[in-house]
Amino acid sequence: MSEAPPTFSESWHRIANQRISLRQGVHARRQSFRGQRWIVLENPLSNQFYRIRPEAYEFVARLQPAKTVEEVWKECLARFPDTAPGQESVIQLLSQLYFANLLQYDQATDSAQLFKRYKKTRQRDLKAKFLNVMFMRFPLLDPDEWLVKTMPWVGKLISPAGAILWMIVVGLGLRVVMEQFSELKDQSQSVLAPGNLFLLYAGLIMVKSLHEFGHAYFCRKFGGEVHVMGVMLMIFTPIPYMDATSSWGFRSRWKRVLVGAAGMIVELFVAAIAAMVWANTAPGNLHNLAYNIMFVASVSTIVFNVNPLLRYDGYYILSDFLEIPNLAQQANKQLRFWVERYAFGLRRAESPVQGAREKLWLTTFGITSGLYRVVVFSGILLFVADSLLLIGIIMALACAISWIAVPLVKFVKYLTTDPKLERQRSRAIGVTSLVAASLVILLQLVPFPNHFRAQGVLEAKQWNQVVNETPGSVETLLASPGAAVKAGQELLRLRNPALELELASARASIDETQARLRQAMQEASANVRPLASRLEAVSKRLAHLEKDQKELIIRARQDGVWISPQIKDYVGRWLTRGSSLGLLVDPSSFEFNATIVQEDADRLFSSTLAKTEVRLFGQAQTALGIHNYKVIPGEQRLLPSAALGWGGGGEIPVASDDPQGRKTVEPFFRVRAEVKSSENISMMHGRAGKIRFTLPDEPLLPRWIRSLRQLLQKRYQL
Repeated sequence: MSEAPPTFSESWHRIANQRISLRQGVHARRQSFRGQRWIVLENPLSNQFYRIRPEAYEFVARLQPAKTVEEVWKECLARFPDTAPGQESVIQLLSQLYFANLLQYDQATDSAQLFKRYKKTRQRDLKAKFLNVMFMRFPLLDPDEWLVKTMPWVGKLISPAGAILWMIVVGLGLRVVMEQFSELKDQSQSVLAPGNLFLLYAGLIMVKSLHEFGHAYFCRKFGGEVHVMGVMLMIFTPIPYMDATSSWGFRSRWKRVLVGAAGMIVELFVAAIAAMVWANTAPGNLHNLAYNIMFVASVSTIVFNVNPLLRYDGYYILSDFLEIPNLAQQANKQLRFWVERYAFGLRRAESPVQGAREKLWLTTFGITSGLYRVVVFSGILLFVADSLLLIGIIMALACAISWIAVPLVKFVKYLTTDPKLERQRSRAIGVTSLVAASLVILLQLVPFPNHFRAQGVLEAKQWNQVVNETPGSVETLLASPGAAVKAGQELLRLRNPALELELASARASIDETQARLRQAMQEASANVRPLASRLEAVSKRLAHLEKDQKELIIRARQDGVWISPQIKDYVGRWLTRGSSLGLLVDPSSFEFNATIVQEDADRLFSSTLAKTEVRLFGQAQTALGIHNYKVIPGEQRLLPSAALGWGGGGEIPVASDDPQGRKTVEPFFRVRAEVKSSENISMMHGRAGKIRFTLPDEPLLPRWIRSLRQLLQKRYQL
């Protein structure tokens, strides 16, 4: 726990004789957070809020032009000796209230100072808009008057009766989704089709407009005001937004939670209605629009709104639920406290909270939200650059400035000029330099285990597919599926009545032709040659039919195990020519057929492998050893098994125009590795798994740089 700040401060003389007071119109409201009382100061002119403790408010409330700051402080110290803030805390409190435009000076220079602060605030807002180019906001109108006029009608829905109606409608919508889930899933494949983009965007605008009005009406219902509504360019896509910060002043946290959840409540209600419209309309514009509304509402709610790591509805709901206002700022302050207290040795550093549980929440949120934002925004940058490369580059530069350059400059300025580090500056600079040097050494010089994996299938070295060369119905099984068979052994018999009739007809034709040929040789020699030609043709046809008849008995082409799990269900079924009847597999030796993507192929060709092993899905705890492997250097585009592609649950993208799901979008390299048999693993032909190639140890930074270069070259040819 941090030490209490000292009662006296060396900088007290700078403000002791100042005459300060709260600005007229500033409202104070009581709120309870985690069983502790707080005071929220609201500036209605700027719609800004500031939270302070009751003991600090006792000091601030007594400020007036007739008394100096020191006189007010001494008065509080006399009346509240145990809880009155110290001089250092008073200096910090007044500075924060000053920059929040909540203090009034009875001096002529105050107006000039106020205007100067206003200009700085505007410059800071413009700078923030430039740095946050992916989420720029443009306020357009003040909807408060409209909300007041329509509240008598809309407000009736924000009630227990409205909650019951909401549950009924959403329940009916969920029923539709569950009953027709397969149709919904099939239609999702065409959401990003060019012909659907207009309806998708129309659904987005409708859903988000109702979403924002949901926030606005709930806020107004509970006594808040909404004076800003406009357009936000989310990744250069215009969508509506509104400002409901007045809900921060509500005493009840459940009202604040409802305001935060109002948008999602409305979206789910609209999505349920759209589901019922979709289920009861024929294919057409209305049917497709209803589906797009469902899609937008569900995806935006799950991915963005309910996610607390991004500063959307979920973030504010979590903040109110935990009763930690300004959760992100508090988390950053907590992380800064850890660094200042334990890394820089500032014993006077103060944590923004006192409870151990709240410290854990803030620390966890600060770290996870920072990492998540980097991942999400990186994905957004790549998504934008795929379509608009120049815009993506501009956005990447802006993000590099806002995420790297600006924080780095501020941190260097903090290390070199911040008064708090006056006595610990050498240690702070030393610790920072040591950490930076350690990271460079760790990432650039220290080798780490290096490996990569590739997906593949286990295949017998000798195997072939059993097919029928002649159509027919399955009459009898002559060998049991799963049994070992010899080459030439009969597996099953087919029957083809039409073939039997054709054979009888062909034999009769031969007998007839032979009889006519003998007659012609005695009576009409001119007919001998045509009849001989006919006899030859009919004989060939008979030989072909007899061959087909023999092939009605399916025989094994090699020694092995006949694998055909469903062949017993085929008895009596008609099979066309070339139907698959199972596999003949030689179980004595297997090889793993792996697919290596282009990003990993370079390492495979240029590095010496330290170790190679195969693990099969379902028994990944046991590794299969490898005798040797062979890399087929030529690029390929046809997968050895459809199970490796997206259509079969694999990881490799396949072409959408390939019904078999084996044609890949990008070429790959194939590796064939001879595996050692294991008694603990079921060696089955076609079983999927992964092969792991262990490479020589390598530092992390060169690997990351190589991966980044491969990504830029692959996606943008840079």
